[in-house]
Amino acid sequence: MTGVTHQDLDPALMRRQYRSEIVPEESLAADPMDQFARWFQQAAVAHVFEPNAMIVSTATADGRPSSRTVLLKQFDARGFVFYTHYGSRKGRELAENPHIALLFPWHPIARQVVVAGTATRVGRDETAAYFRTRPHGSQLGAWASDQSRVIASRAELDRRYAELEQRYPEGEQVPVPPEWGGFRVVPEEMEFWQGHENRLHDRLRYVRDGEKWRIERLCP
Repeated sequence: MTGVTHQDLDPALMRRQYRSEIVPEESLAADPMDQFARWFQQAAVAHVFEPNAMIVSTATADGRPSSRTVLLKQFDARGFVFYTHYGSRKGRELAENPHIALLFPWHPIARQVVVAGTATRVGRDETAAYFRTRPHGSQLGAWASDQSRVIASRAELDRRYAELEQRYPEGEQVPVPPEWGGFRVVPEEMEFWQGHENRLHDRLRYVRDGEKWRIERLCP
């Protein structure tokens, strides 16, 4: 780290001015999923690295939280879908507490989208249809990894994968693991955050109001 001083690494001194256009309420779509589609497309066009990467936060029944980065695989009027091992930490926590939060951190364009809602498992047919689109190696990886469980070594993980490669060579159909599948997050609130100078950011929150959505502006 030649040339980098301790002061350069002090988080309290790291500042950046965001220069963006103000987001007026009247410019927003009436439905937050439509607004998300707009911003998601803009993030992709801006070449944000993995715009579908999101921080997924879950909690145990007694409220102990945990977070990790997961890739969004589908979104539509029904909500947001991601896939995982149901025995993973997030899978176990969602089984006992379905409340969930998602955060899309699009830092290069000074935007964030925060989603709060509940998660339910998608149907096995939907899971199987998505599993078939995954690369062969990723299909084998879903079998090799007992996600979030302690494993003796990296060599043990590689051994499991090698055995699966022999059992299911390239071109042979890999069955869907019984404990692997999708969650659909149905939003109850969605906040769209746009960074601005002097920390006077736009924070526009959609709140479900019966069958419709109400838009609120929050102080930054």
